Amino acid sequence: MTVVGVTGATGAMGRAVLETAADRDDVAVAFAVNRDPDDGEHVAGHAVHDAAALPDLLAEHQPEVVVDFTGPESTIEYAGACAEAEVGFVTGTTGLDDAERSTLREAAEAIPVLWATNFSRGVSALRSALTEAVAALPEYDIELTETHHNRKHDAPSGTATTLLDDIDAARGDDNTARNDMREDNAAAGQRTYGREGEQPRTDGEVGVHVRRAGGVRGEHEILLADNDEVLTLAHRAESREVFAAGALDAAGWLAGHEAGWYAFDDVIEGSS
Repeated sequence: MTVVGVTGATGAMGRAVLETAADRDDVAVAFAVNRDPDDGEHVAGHAVHDAAALPDLLAEHQPEVVVDFTGPESTIEYAGACAEAEVGFVTGTTGLDDAERSTLREAAEAIPVLWATNFSRGVSALRSALTEAVAALPEYDIELTETHHNRKHDAPSGTATTLLDDIDAARGDDNTARNDMREDNAAAGQRTYGREGEQPRTDGEVGVHVRRAGGVRGEHEILLADNDEVLTLAHRAESREVFAAGALDAAGWLAGHEAGWYAFDDVIEGSS
């Protein structure tokens, strides 16, 4: 059994992690925290503590891993606290800038850190299929469309930018690696974000389209077209639990590992 702490406990993903953990016998939640929680607030049977108490909670409960789905500023703060306490850190926070990504990398020098833009095994399979398709159809036009709920802050999504990096890598861009932590690598390939007015397509261009509506959990579609044919690769998440389950799988896998930088692909390869 892996003992975890959970941040962002009252957020959509934090709740999903706690609720998913309650149905599993391989994970035990030591504590849950959130910034400025309501007095007496509970999620999935766990009291929600103020995130300011995280260092004390880490020392008291000594979890093996903290699972984090919050915002960039909070993620960096929590990663630092975990590094001080020598506790592993799993995070799915996206929207990190260059400095924040570097800081997260620094934490990985002291503890095991696993960062992923998506914890879905289906998305991992999509990435593999996309890499093969782009390599096999190098001259085809590519368009990527992603849809998320109307409360999502970053655009394109972290998953979409990972898929874009995969496209660049499959096309032979040496500056982009499959498991690179960059989310916004527009310089690696020519990306057109939406179109308006007169915009003729250019060779090598990848169109990127972002939609925000309702409560959509996450949809990603890549279209490849040329030679009088169209190939579409797509993934749709039916609920947040798929990401929560993947993050808890990652926590169980990460526990006991040495300090370093890890990806969700490592989890899948390690469990196959």
